[in-house]
Amino acid sequence: MPFLLHDRDIADHCLTTLRHLAAVGYRFALGGRRNGTVNKGGMGIVMKKLALLATALALVSGSAFAADLRVKAVKAPPPPAFDPWDFAFGAGITNDYIFRGITQSNHKPSVNVYFEPRYNVTKDFQLYVGLGGASIAFANRAAAEIDAYGGARLTVGQFAFDVGAWGYLYPGGTCQYGGGATTDFALVPLSAECQANTLLNFNVMKKDVSFFEVYGKVNYTFSDYFSMGGNVYYSPNFLNTGAEGTYASIVGKAIAPSAWFGASGIGMYASGEFGRQWLGTSDSFYGVPAFPNGINYADYNTWNIGFGFTYKVFTLDFRYSDTNLSQGDCNAFTSDHTATFNGSFTPINPSGVGSKWCGAAGIVKLSADLTAMTNLK
Repeated sequence: MPFLLHDRDIADHCLTTLRHLAAVGYRFALGGRRNGTVNKGGMGIVMKKLALLATALALVSGSAFAADLRVKAVKAPPPPAFDPWDFAFGAGITNDYIFRGITQSNHKPSVNVYFEPRYNVTKDFQLYVGLGGASIAFANRAAAEIDAYGGARLTVGQFAFDVGAWGYLYPGGTCQYGGGATTDFALVPLSAECQANTLLNFNVMKKDVSFFEVYGKVNYTFSDYFSMGGNVYYSPNFLNTGAEGTYASIVGKAIAPSAWFGASGIGMYASGEFGRQWLGTSDSFYGVPAFPNGINYADYNTWNIGFGFTYKVFTLDFRYSDTNLSQGDCNAFTSDHTATFNGSFTPINPSGVGSKWCGAAGIVKLSADLTAMTNLK
């Protein structure tokens, strides 16, 4: 009876009939006596019907229950396609642009922007390039700092590595030497532009101080709340002075638990850095009478510590920065056009002019940083 396999009403009817026959069979078995004997023929017929109906009911019930258990299969959505491309961009404003403990903006406000395309080879390996810019105030009156960089980032467990090269470009500068000189102290001739321009404090600076560095960084994340790392940078011609430059530092950052600010979305962190800048000997352009072929710049330590708040893409950072450079050695290195005479004589700074560009500074910076994959979806 194949039609029964798909008809619940018939199944119910069979069940009712089975119960009725079972009741009849029961009465035949106990009371179906004729002349003192059991009506075995009637009993046999009833039992056969019971067996047939039981079989049919089993088939019907099994099919019905199976139908009840059927669930329409829902096709799983395909996994999202892996898009290796991403880019980051941002901008900031600060009351003082400090680079390795030395102001680049004459302790005045500065703005910066950047754009960084990224290519994720895998979820743990990224290639990147970037272009950025910042306002500055150098003695040669360079128009701005333009940064061009590129590198690779790799994450291995708790470690994050970053290697690359960074170019610092300072277009629009003017050579400053003057003072009636036609050559430097090593008797190397000066250009007409260098001869024509003189700073009031007689510091000197090349027209173009662009340079590049190669770098390597490593960071270890101990937990969601704390990480530490180290950085090394090297330039064969720091600030185009002719001197080599190597900078190394250790950094640390602690992040406050999100529970501190509840559901506000505000985050907080504290961070710090201690570094040392090693500098070589300049070329003759920056020479002095005692060292006409170039001066051996003073190495120095620098440090900064601060805290900040984050909200969505915004960061507000408060920081203290300082170095151990004397005002005299600072003047020799920076060619600060605002430096004044204060008796800061050193072997490489015989003029006695002292610069405050390398001293203690308080920094406040507001920035916004976005990534396409995170913020622009």
